[in-house]
Amino acid sequence: MADNVAELARLEAAAEAAYDAMYDAGSPSAAGVCYSDAKEYYYEAISLAQRMGAAGDAARLEARLAHVKAVFRSQFA
Repeated sequence: MADNVAELARLEAAAEAAYDAMYDAGSPSAAGVCYSDAKEYYYEAISLAQRMGAAGDAARLEARLAHVKAVFRSQFA
């Protein structure tokens, strides 16, 4: 279980790092790559949280993913 918790934290941190990188990207296509990476890490984290039975974490991550999508669509697309 501790390994799953650590992996969940790693995936969430990677997703946030990719999200932050969107703002530093030098072009719209580079921002799109960062956005894609962030989504993938969030999807993996959500899936892991669901497998762990951590419904609260899964819901929190889904809400964060929805926010990231909304930000990308409004600022980068």
